[in-house]
Amino acid sequence: MDYAIRVTFGVLNMYAIFVGAWDTCVMTSERSFDSDATSASAVAAGVTIASGSAARSAVTQNTSVIAKAGTSDSSDTASAQTTVTPEMSLHDRLLDEWGMAVVGGAVTAGERLPEPDMGGDAAPSRTVTREVTRVLESMGLVSVKRKAGATANPIEAWNILDPQVIRWRLRGPHRIAALHELSQLRAAVEPAAARLAATEATPEHWATLTEAAIGMVAHSDHADESEYLEADILFHRTLLEASGNLMFAALGEVIASTLTGRTQHELMPKTADQTALNWHTEVAALIRKGDGAAAEATMRRIVDESDQAISHIAGDR
Repeated sequence: MDYAIRVTFGVLNMYAIFVGAWDTCVMTSERSFDSDATSASAVAAGVTIASGSAARSAVTQNTSVIAKAGTSDSSDTASAQTTVTPEMSLHDRLLDEWGMAVVGGAVTAGERLPEPDMGGDAAPSRTVTREVTRVLESMGLVSVKRKAGATANPIEAWNILDPQVIRWRLRGPHRIAALHELSQLRAAVEPAAARLAATEATPEHWATLTEAAIGMVAHSDHADESEYLEADILFHRTLLEASGNLMFAALGEVIASTLTGRTQHELMPKTADQTALNWHTEVAALIRKGDGAAAEATMRRIVDESDQAISHIAGDR
């Protein structure tokens, strides 16, 4: 870890800024550290910075998807199939089956939902099918009319920002197109969030951004695994929260689903790009410094690099 910090902060010559962020965080932390623990070496030793933000509590929920799904099949055909795990309830299995059928294109606009296929298990009750239909209707995937039943809606009617819809799209045949659309959304939001965070972020946000950037460096040799993903999600969720804009913060789950989808569908490099890692740390330092313009510009580089990396990895297949 000492080496990771030396690479990240030495290259950027921002060690002093980091120490200032850490010192400030310690004063507001729920824990009581001795004065010698306020140095950067405390972070290097593995001290967890107390956050309490919604960003941290939501990270495990997203990274657990990777552990459950395991390594996904790289083909679009295999990815479009329903994913069933032993702990899924009948309700969740039917929701996944029907939702994936609509989003993946097996059921086209205007067609009725098919009879449930539970793989030999007992058919779901009417109560379950009604509940699942209501959930799909709330996502805009189906319309329900009396006597006509539930029929699939065109994509224009979908709640395209619903995290579950995003996950289904990333399992479907148009995964790369969906990721590029999400990258365009990130390019419109995250640089602006970085600029706002330079004036709105709290000491807690400074500390969590720095911690997340260090976590990404620590796991950079395994950037396609859950530990790196957890730190990456924490960084971007915290950035959106730190903007002080509730609209931006509400997109945290969308960004998390995007990052999770990249990892789950093998669109992350084995080793993280060192320049991109440096940019993450630079954004954290610039926000702490209050330099909104520079934070915005650097965040734009991060989003652009991510989109280019997706194209590069997808093109190599």
